[in-house]
Amino acid sequence: MIKIIALPAFRDNYIWTLHNQQYAVVVDPGDASPVLDYLDRHNLRLVAILCTHHHHDHTDGIHRLHELYSVPVYGPSLEAIPCVSHTPDDGEIIEISELPVRMQVMHVPGHTRRHIAYAGASGVFCGDTLFGCGCGRIFDGTVEQLFHSLKRLASLPDETRVYCTHEYTEVNIRFALACEPGNARLRQRQADTQSLRAAGLPTLPSTIALEKATNPFLRCNVPEIVARVSGLTQVNNTGEFGVFSALRTLRNHF
Repeated sequence: MIKIIALPAFRDNYIWTLHNQQYAVVVDPGDASPVLDYLDRHNLRLVAILCTHHHHDHTDGIHRLHELYSVPVYGPSLEAIPCVSHTPDDGEIIEISELPVRMQVMHVPGHTRRHIAYAGASGVFCGDTLFGCGCGRIFDGTVEQLFHSLKRLASLPDETRVYCTHEYTEVNIRFALACEPGNARLRQRQADTQSLRAAGLPTLPSTIALEKATNPFLRCNVPEIVARVSGLTQVNNTGEFGVFSALRTLRNHF
């Protein structure tokens, strides 16, 4: 059986670690130290590194881990990621036989121009594209790319677990409630999130179903959100993309 563990790093990052009794795969290891400590404590051997994009808090641990284990490093093409050996195409299947697990690569640009995600093990490891009740900022991608990437992630089965890489859920919920205060499911999520954080537990993974029910960036056609956004900013287009673009701008200054 494969276990999936969140290793905390820095202030609010998670390094997702998939393992059985012998072997492990890590996603976005921005820091090698918590990975090496976990591998040592559980007598595990690293067999692959999956990276979603080039930002340093997702990549700075790769060189040290590769130096010690010389494993395949998967990542998007044309991004400055150390030690990358495989740049899979959209839709390509990665087979990691030691666990065993199969991951389908999804191109989900927007946060960065060539950001990718990995769908497998009943979940999606989506880096900084989709967050708990939010989405990533736009760096070298575009708002159009991010909009379509979130649509693509939202089309995954409802039960798909969402393994994003930052603990932003609490503040994202506060923004979501400013946009949709009448959402009872969102208020319940806030209570659940506060309980988890008070106990020192992650709010992740969530699920695609929960995100579609509570995440304003996946609910841009909901009348209450359209009305609130229109009241807070000048929206020339109240279609889904226009509302999405306005939401992303509002979130930047929240």
